[in-house]
Amino acid sequence: MSTMRVLVSGASGYVGRVVVEELATAGHVPVPLVGDVRTCGPVPDVDAVVHLAGLARVRESFEEPVRYYDVNVGGTLNLLRHPPPRFVLASTAGVYGAPPTGLVAEDAPRSPGNPYAASKAAAEDALAWAARAGLVSAVVLRLFNVVGGGDRDDTRVVTRACGAASGRLPPVEVFGDGSAVRDFVHVRDVARAFVVAVGGGGAGYEVFNVGATPASVTGVLAEVGRVSGREVPVVRRAAHPGEVRELRADTTRLRALGWVPRCSGLADVVRDQWAAEVGREAAGREGAARG
Repeated sequence: MSTMRVLVSGASGYVGRVVVEELATAGHVPVPLVGDVRTCGPVPDVDAVVHLAGLARVRESFEEPVRYYDVNVGGTLNLLRHPPPRFVLASTAGVYGAPPTGLVAEDAPRSPGNPYAASKAAAEDALAWAARAGLVSAVVLRLFNVVGGGDRDDTRVVTRACGAASGRLPPVEVFGDGSAVRDFVHVRDVARAFVVAVGGGGAGYEVFNVGATPASVTGVLAEVGRVSGREVPVVRRAAHPGEVRELRADTTRLRALGWVPRCSGLADVVRDQWAAEVGREAAGREGAARG
């Protein structure tokens, strides 16, 4: 694979930091985007862009739908005004909505059920039309539940469960019986998928799912308890009407390019996140002692 200069929007974010590391490890030259993705001008002399910058909280998107479209769609359109030859967009499995089958392939119909997912679907559409017009060679990576790597987003179930086990957070709310299954993938494996997308695949417009390990909420809580040696406190709530019971990623297309998850087993991601939680806990005690 030849060395490429790769513009990375959102380079300082949770996924972006690891993408920058993995691009450099693969021999590429990551170029962090400076400034607001909605207003920045063209960046010369890059071969590709990995577009990660955006807003990504489902509940918040219901309260601020216009802001989500402004950032997630507007930022994509701005980068497409002067695109490099290769454009890789971070999207979400949320674009599938509530599919009728648990295992979802990339050709499944999209039916986003919240403004965040809808804004990502709109960004996908803009990129697809740009590719069809011959303006860019495009790849969309639809990320399932990204975990591990010291994630600090306490809205995500693995991070929240670790925080509850340590006592830093209140009990985890479990809606229904906890049997709903989601697909989890370590942030390091996600970053490697972006490296593959930058240098592999064909021309035109391609879409790939990025997931690795299906697990239920109950299974996640049990694994956090096993790894931490502490009981994860929970509060039981009524199930959300129409909740998707199972959503798993068919990653056949991505694996055909040589991508294989290396650190996304449930025990692996929980151990990784728990180690970060313990570090946070120790830092908090040290800060309290100094205060």
